[in-house]
Amino acid sequence: MTPGSWPRRLRERLGERGLAVLVLVGLLALAVVPLVAMPAARCKVFGGGCPRPEPPVRADPVVAKEKQVAPVVAATSGAYVALGDSYSAGVGAEATVADRNPLERCHRTSKAYYYEVARTFHFAKGSAFWACSGARTADVLKGRYGEPPQIDRLNAGTSLVTLSIGGNDVGFSKVLGGCVVHLPWSHSCTEQGKDIAGRMARLRQDLPALLAKITAKAPDARVIVMGYPKAFSEVQGVGGDNITVSDQQWLNARAYDLGQLVRQSVAEEDRRIAARHGRGSVEFVDAYSAFAGHEAGSPDPYMNGLALNLSALEAEPRSFHPTAAGQHALAQLFIAQINKGPGRPLS
Repeated sequence: MTPGSWPRRLRERLGERGLAVLVLVGLLALAVVPLVAMPAARCKVFGGGCPRPEPPVRADPVVAKEKQVAPVVAATSGAYVALGDSYSAGVGAEATVADRNPLERCHRTSKAYYYEVARTFHFAKGSAFWACSGARTADVLKGRYGEPPQIDRLNAGTSLVTLSIGGNDVGFSKVLGGCVVHLPWSHSCTEQGKDIAGRMARLRQDLPALLAKITAKAPDARVIVMGYPKAFSEVQGVGGDNITVSDQQWLNARAYDLGQLVRQSVAEEDRRIAARHGRGSVEFVDAYSAFAGHEAGSPDPYMNGLALNLSALEAEPRSFHPTAAGQHALAQLFIAQINKGPGRPLS
């Protein structure tokens, strides 16, 4: 068959009209087949039947991690403020005439642990000493002896707070007085237990509330709260001071109970800070055995014994408070805790 003969023969077989129909069918096939066979072409021409686009694959977002900070850096990056009661003020550690100034009603003394802590570290924004003898949790919030509230000394630039509080809330001075001054109409030492239990229950509510307010005022601060040291030997009692050995052991047990209450309140507040990824911390310093071997009445006491005001029939404020050596021992506990940190990352 010669080239060009098959169109002629096809035209002769189909005729002019048939050939035209065949050509039209071929053109339609060329137009339709791609639309059927290729969805992308059909989608572009008719705008329907388009395949649903696959969602873009994205890499996981990069979450910026907080930079962890060394405990000492966190504590010293701002200001150090010492708050609290007589154990923090330094009552019982009087060493100078100024320490005995009767006009200084908060009795902040030169041998208080605050000074040793402040000398040991360099605080970028300085330090301040506002503990006050006799302070309760309410006094930290409202002030005492005409001074502004202790909590008002804190701000966002505070990086370290040290604190002892709770002893006056449970009335330890009154309890000691009841144990020491035995009058015909007075109750025995241990009969005060019911009253102490009631005051402990109130403190269990007041102390967590105070800690929450402190951390709100100083959200970046490490807040270190101290328990109370026992006054008497665990091995044997001390003669004198008008307190029987069994009463001494009972008083030690109440100091331990108070320390555990403080510990629990501190741990709860620190867990709340960690749960919300806060920058600060609340930490506990266990001082219960800080004076072991140096209790009241020992040859080298870190705790003052009884000083009785006979005219008022009451114990003087320095009674059963740390001596200068005792304040040094407490300072060492705080310094060790500042170096150690809360036991979890700080950011």
